[in-house]
Formats: sequence, structure tokens, C-alpha cells
Amino acid sequence: MTEAVLIDVFNLKLNSEDGSFRKSLLNVLDFADRNYGTSTQLVYVMCCQSLLCERNGIHKDILTKSLDNCKALKRGFQVVWNSSMAAMLYSIKQQLDEKDVSIVRIILPKSKKSSMQVFVDHLFTTAYQLEYKVFDPICDEDDIHEATALQSGYPSELQLQHIKSDIATFLGSLPGLKGDLAILKSPLISDSHFIHGFSTRAGGISYIKTLSSLNLFSSSSRKDPKSVVGENLRRLAKLAGFNPDSYRSVKVDHGNQVWIVGKPEPDSYDGIVTNRKGVTIAAPGADCIPILFSDPVKKVCGAAHSGWKGTLLGVAMATVNAMVTEFGCRMDDIVVVMGPSVGPCCFTLPLEAAKEFQALDPRCVRQFDLPRPYIDIRKATRVLLERGGIQPQNIQDDSVIDQSRNLTFCTACHPEMFFSHVRDGINFGTQIGFISIKD
Repeated sequence: MTEAVLIDVFNLKLNSEDGSFRKSLLNVLDFADRNYGTSTQLVYVMCCQSLLCERNGIHKDILTKSLDNCKALKRGFQVVWNSSMAAMLYSIKQQLDEKDVSIVRIILPKSKKSSMQVFVDHLFTTAYQLEYKVFDPICDEDDIHEATALQSGYPSELQLQHIKSDIATFLGSLPGLKGDLAILKSPLISDSHFIHGFSTRAGGISYIKTLSSLNLFSSSSRKDPKSVVGENLRRLAKLAGFNPDSYRSVKVDHGNQVWIVGKPEPDSYDGIVTNRKGVTIAAPGADCIPILFSDPVKKVCGAAHSGWKGTLLGVAMATVNAMVTEFGCRMDDIVVVMGPSVGPCCFTLPLEAAKEFQALDPRCVRQFDLPRPYIDIRKATRVLLERGGIQPQNIQDDSVIDQSRNLTFCTACHPEMFFSHVRDGINFGTQIGFISIKD
């Protein structure tokens, strides 16, 4: 498995007269070579390039000469220059992801350990295996230690603000990928009362192929960090007109539990309902259906995540029932809109699971004689909503006659527009459906 070593000399001061910097650098490179040289093919030396560093005695020409003459690392190394640590780490991360590297070893001054951990926590995820080694600016091999053996203290609040500002400023400067950001909206949801929409995959900054570009979900198993997802959300919120600081998304469990905003929050839930103005609620989807609910009379809204398990468990009607029970909504006033999801053209299940959809309504299953029949989770959702009392004309899905109003595209069939777990595999991106009550 390919590994990478990052050597941080970002803020070390050079002194061309006593050669102390060169000695320190040689020791660190020699340590890296003897400990990781056999398995490591990628080595990056991170160096500062800014007017401030020049004034502090860090001269690029001296450092370049020291590195060019250094033969300690037999496999070679790449020097990365930047004035921003966020930009430097992000640039290196892009190269690591291109080569599918997950094991990263960081060698750095002990005074930089705590701040580096903050950068790494914001720009990487636990999908990477990270190891820290720390050294003194003038060191021998014996002075290089496991990072866990030294606690240099957590950064101050001011330092944290500077780090977060560096990350936010850099990510905010990146261009959007895959075209302009776009939002799909339903004519059934009142623009006078609600802000709502379904995101597509265009206009964000996520660069990994299956996550590119407006990925709106981060997890420990994926390589898109929360800071990148946060920047994507910020851009979506700016276009849609909601405050990202008041954004709440369901905590997916593929069940039918519903959280009422303001009540104690469960550890997991697939539906969410509120009557609070300015609070944007959302449900993710990458084949599962993001469903939005609105009642313009009582001014209540909801969102639900409905995969095949949640569909059978009735998460859509559970969300409707929460609106009725908690806020006095009437069935006749509630509008339900299904967003992009995998269609019956692309989604199959084992026969035993398919039998449950067949029992619900035969129209929900295609080619039932196959070992893995094709399943229509949208049809099943409509069937359950209509049986529960929602008016057919108040439900929007792919069965609408006017196709210009269709929002329920098959995510697997439209790779240019949507993410799809079925199509892209484990490291898939996520779009959302979102809704909030206008002030």
C-alpha cells in the first residue's frame, strides 16, 4: 500500500552562517529515509513562501539550495511552497487522493503539533490513517519522537480563529466545479411561505470523482472533510437564501423516527418537522428519496430521508402524522414532494425484500420472476401517502403528467446531475432536499 510522508519546515528559521537549519533538515530527512524509505514513495517538504517568512530569515534560495544538495532521501521528495498552510495541505491532499493514498505520516516541529492537528482535522477525515512524529528545530534522530509522547498544548482561541479563517478563506476562493450551482424547485410548494429546493451535484468544490462537486455529506468512511462540505453548503445557502448556521439535517438510520425541532433530539432519525421560521431542515439522498413536506395554512414544514427500508417502515407518513399531531395540520393541506432518487429502472433488491413491496402493491415491483426484481420506491411512497390520507394531487413524483414539473429524476441514470450509491459505489456523494419557513 502506498504511503506518504509530509515534512513540515513551514516556519523554521534559516541561518546561512551557522548551518543549523541545514543540519536539522538533513537529520529529519535522514530519519524519514531510514524509517519510511522502503515503503514510502511520496515525500512532501512543506515550506513557507511569504513576505513575513522572508523577514523572519527564511530565504527561499537558501532552503532550495539545501534541499537540492541533500541526498538523504534516496527516493527523492517534492517541495511544496505556499503562504497558506490550508492551501498547502489541500494541494498535497489532492495529489494523495489522485494516487489513492490513505496512510499519511507527518514529521513536524513539536511546537507545531497542536495547530497541525487542527488543520488536519478540518481538511482530512478518519478515512486516512495519520501518524505524527515531532522534532526539535535542531535535532538528532534521538530527538524525534512519537507525537503522542509530547503534549504541546491545544492552540489558543486566537490561534484557532486564525486557523479556521485560513481554511475558510482558502476554500472560499476555490472555483466551483462541473458548472454553475443549480436548485430544483417544486411549483406545489408555496414560494410565499417557504424557501425550498433539491440540490444537484454542480457548483461545489469537492474534487474526488465520485464526490464532485457539490457533495453535502461527510462521514468517517469518505475522504471529503466537513470543511469542504461546509463550504459547499455555504454556497448552496447563499443561492437559495437561507442561513447555513440554522441548518439541520436528519441523522439517517433508515428507520421511521421523526424529530420535532425544539424537543430533545434523538441520536438518529429519518424525519424532521418544524414550525420555526428561519430554521432550514433537510434530508440527504443519493438514491434514497429526499422528501419535502409543507403546509401553507399552518406554516409547518418537514423533510424525510426514505430509502427502501424507511419506505416500508412508513417514514413519509410518520412525518405527515407528526405535522398533524404536533401542529394541528390537516391532511388536505399538506403537500409532499419527492426529490431525485433511484428509479425502478436501476434499483433491485433480493427476492425476499421484493416480496414486501409486492405485498404492498404489485405496481411497486417489476420482473418479479428475477432473483433480484426491480423496485419502485417512489410508487410505494405514493401508495402509502394516499392510503394515509394525502390528496393525490398534493403529491409530486415522477408520475406527474407534465414532465416539466418532474423533480424525481433517476439519480443512477443522470451522472452529470446527481450522485448515486448504486452507480458510484461506497465513496459516493450526496445531494439534499431542504426547506424552511420564511420570516
